[in-house]
Amino acid sequence: MNDRLPHEKGFHVSWDQMHRDARALAWRLDGRDWKAVLAITRGGLVPAMIVARELDIRTIDTISVKSYHKQEQGGITVLKAPDPQVMGDGTGILVVDDLVDSGRTLEHVRSLYPKAHFVTVYAKPKGKPMVQDYVTEVSQDTWIFFPWDMALQYVQPYRGED
Repeated sequence: MNDRLPHEKGFHVSWDQMHRDARALAWRLDGRDWKAVLAITRGGLVPAMIVARELDIRTIDTISVKSYHKQEQGGITVLKAPDPQVMGDGTGILVVDDLVDSGRTLEHVRSLYPKAHFVTVYAKPKGKPMVQDYVTEVSQDTWIFFPWDMALQYVQPYRGED
């Protein structure tokens, strides 16, 4: 029997690892003519900045989409939309997020910008069909702990007292 809570099957990403993985994502996207980067906030901000820097893309905008409350997925709400003149139908737009989980958020954004190119740093199996490129796949039941969500502290071992 597994007595761990669901969030205890965690994949911990450090700042260094995020930087390396976002650069690896940029390398896969090099050689194409990108008009702009669209970061899905909040998680897509850091990888979008790294990708834009690596690919020398100066036009960056954001779309703020809320689909989680704590660790539970809920309804999708667009809180802030990007500049429609830049976005058009998404042609030449690189949409960047940190993670695709169920794919619901990216599915919604894709409905707004159907010709955009969607990428994430990390992907879970259910969401993989929503992205054209990603760096690392994790299992569907893994919770990814991003560096902006973490603080250094003691962690008790999975088994035993110490």
